[in-house]
Amino acid sequence: MVKYDVAIIGGGPAGSSTAIALAKAGRRVIVLEREKFPRFHIGESLLPFSVGAFERLGLREKMDARFFPKHGGEFATTCGEHRIKFRFRTGFPLPHVCAYQVTRADFDKMLLDHAAESGAEIREETAVDKVDFSPEGVTLTLPGGETIKASYVVDASGRNSLIGTQFGIKKPYAHLQKFSVYAHFENVDRDEGTDGSMTRIIRGEDRWFWMIPLSETKMSIGVVMDTAKFKSLKLSPEAALEAAIAEQPVLTSRMARASRVSQVYSTGDYSYRNTKLSGDRWLLAGDAAGFIDPIFSTGVFLAIDSGEHAAEAVNSALDDPGKRAGAFLRYEKRLNKVMDMYLRFVTAWYTPEFIEVFVRPERRFKIPQAVNSVLAGNVKLSWAVWWRMELFYLIVKLQKKYALLPRLNLTPGEPKQPVEV
Repeated sequence: MVKYDVAIIGGGPAGSSTAIALAKAGRRVIVLEREKFPRFHIGESLLPFSVGAFERLGLREKMDARFFPKHGGEFATTCGEHRIKFRFRTGFPLPHVCAYQVTRADFDKMLLDHAAESGAEIREETAVDKVDFSPEGVTLTLPGGETIKASYVVDASGRNSLIGTQFGIKKPYAHLQKFSVYAHFENVDRDEGTDGSMTRIIRGEDRWFWMIPLSETKMSIGVVMDTAKFKSLKLSPEAALEAAIAEQPVLTSRMARASRVSQVYSTGDYSYRNTKLSGDRWLLAGDAAGFIDPIFSTGVFLAIDSGEHAAEAVNSALDDPGKRAGAFLRYEKRLNKVMDMYLRFVTAWYTPEFIEVFVRPERRFKIPQAVNSVLAGNVKLSWAVWWRMELFYLIVKLQKKYALLPRLNLTPGEPKQPVEV
């Protein structure tokens, strides 16, 4: 029986990124993916800090040839009174000032194919029932009793989090129990020029919407609300999405020519983290480690980022088993730190005072540029960015108690002109 250096459970962005990096380093790698690609998936907006990873993994030219550029993001309120645009090029200096909007079926298939081209063995439509551990390695049991042996395993199985579920270490965020409903539309009106590539986020009283352009004509549109709120509507996902859009002039003003071209998808209660991200023979990467929230488009960014660093940690362990404990611990600490940073941002987002401050940027201290940098995926905060973010959070905290800025009325209204940042 062949023994692999690394077995990877899941062929999404985290699994494929891990496999590409390890295969390029000369490791014997197998990827076990339970589905057949391409397949529909959400999480379609990428961040500029992933572009460096695409270059290191040999994917940049393929990305440029196939996917829609993304130059920034726009945040608006359902009342129509406030619109603020963040362009990546206007933030603190970034190594890349453009990202991509992707159709995930095509994007994930491209990454998995690239892993195969890099030397990884790929087995699609192959589920893993369980993983057993020993001092010598790991044994993965497949349906029908077939087994795969490897020195290490990286669980990139997404929200299934096979190892997290097997060990009972997957814990939900109690304050982030949300439900999403979404679909693809053709011929939604958008801004002209590069602004037409921007992700558009619209904040309401008890929900928020995304509008993500995937091509010159196609757009992903979805709404996020509390799970309890969705249940109280007593509507099907299709009816809930139609009703949510219909009551918002900031959306309907752009949808006179639009037509839905996909089924309506829904997903809920997706915010969680595992209490451990590594063990003697295993690492969790991407959504298998944890998922915070779709706001700010951090899912794919964290998947690719953790995939690269998981490969680095496993490479270190394979080169020198004595370094495994330190390498895995550094991986876990780093990933927890990054997720903590975005969890703080997301938790604040769901408070009314956050949006009251967010759409009225304080320019004197270059706070918008710092926020822009974080929204671009800058997780290595320099002092210049860190203290400005701390000041931003302080203003948000004070806004809750003292109303430094006027309170927002998020009753649906007609859209106004945006503020440029």
